[in-house]
Amino acid sequence: MGLGAAALGSLLNPTQLLGNNNSGILGAPHHAPKAKRIIFLLQSGAPSQLDLFDYKPLLNKMNGEQLPDSVRQGQRLTGMSAGQSSLPLAGSQFSFKQHGKSGAWVSELMPHTAGIVDDLCFIKSMHTEAINHDPAITFIQTGSQIAGRPSMGSWLHYGLGSDNENLPAFIVLVSKNKGGQPLYARLWGSAFLPSKHQGVPFRAGADPVLFLSNPPGIDNQDRGKMLKYLQRLHELELEQTGDEELTNKIAQYEMAYRMQTSVPEALDLSDEPEWVFDMYGPDSRDPGSFAANCLQARRLAERGVKFIQLYHQGWDQHLKLPAGIKVQARETDQASAALITDLKQRGLLEDTLVVWGGEFGRTAYSQGKLTKTDYGRDHHPNCFTIWMAGAGVQAGVNYGITDEFGYNVVSNPVHVHDLQATILHLLGVDHERLTYKHQGRYYRLTDVHGHVVKPILA
Repeated sequence: MGLGAAALGSLLNPTQLLGNNNSGILGAPHHAPKAKRIIFLLQSGAPSQLDLFDYKPLLNKMNGEQLPDSVRQGQRLTGMSAGQSSLPLAGSQFSFKQHGKSGAWVSELMPHTAGIVDDLCFIKSMHTEAINHDPAITFIQTGSQIAGRPSMGSWLHYGLGSDNENLPAFIVLVSKNKGGQPLYARLWGSAFLPSKHQGVPFRAGADPVLFLSNPPGIDNQDRGKMLKYLQRLHELELEQTGDEELTNKIAQYEMAYRMQTSVPEALDLSDEPEWVFDMYGPDSRDPGSFAANCLQARRLAERGVKFIQLYHQGWDQHLKLPAGIKVQARETDQASAALITDLKQRGLLEDTLVVWGGEFGRTAYSQGKLTKTDYGRDHHPNCFTIWMAGAGVQAGVNYGITDEFGYNVVSNPVHVHDLQATILHLLGVDHERLTYKHQGRYYRLTDVHGHVVKPILA
């Protein structure tokens, strides 16, 4: 009876058993937030902005001609194209049209995104210092090119806590069966922040969270009994060592216990009507696909998960870009647009921020041989495009301008740290005031600079 009462009390008021505080270190946001949660659709490998959103007809007019030195201005190239004898400009093989009241230019590759442009805020003047994939994706996720810093989701969980007692505040979904640049757990890790703030990956299939299910012969009562004694052992160790990480371990075990019920319910799509699957596209019926993960993201948003991170690999088209980007666009376009539409019709877009983009852009010149039907594009940190939608962001906006070659930003540059500062601002956090002291220094997501991009705020 005592154990049953404790387990029931844990489920009814999970913080009571452990004395955990679910509100985060800030206690309350620095200012009134526009967003309660974020869904980050990270397109790993770097989509070509020149073939999707940043229309540059001059590239088609000058197709095959050399990139002018006056445009490059001596900027560094990657080791993959630095040795090329020529840098021929490559116009896009795909047609562009203007859409919506905003007049946003969108490639034929993204017809579903084209249909929602008036809900989106395009930032075409993103830039970063990182020129290779791992430093660049680490930078946009953690604020540093060097591994060892907490991810954005971890910072938000640390600062703001959780809005759901029975699900992690930070959940990661990775599209299955995708090649391309590798993804490392440190991209959603908590680094020097307490480990309870790290992201929790959810996988497709019958066992979405590793080691969550009870082993054969063990039921929930046995599991609860084990956790009770494990908690006591950790408390004894804590008394002797003072290691606060033990409290994080206790909290994680208790969360796992509650997730045995909450995760299957959250991921069970059997109650979704057919029209929802049709909206997200045929892949939405394939667990682990990007489309299925977008639908799962909406369900997690409904349940108060604060940071939902999706990764879709395979955008790294150094060669044979026209064929490769068609596949990537087909896998992501409909579901991304459906997510915005779905959130909007349920009233969730009002307090959910959605971000779509990669870690950097692609070059205006062709890497490798340029032909009439084929080309590739190398890494390009100087400018790239992302889009945002939802809480606190102006809809139907095109912000920032690149030059007519799509090589340099000429108006309203937005650095990666500016993007991070803006995201935190929308969630009610002053990026300069959310800090953590580690090894004698105060760290923050935006390191030592970054400004909120106020012109895009609603």
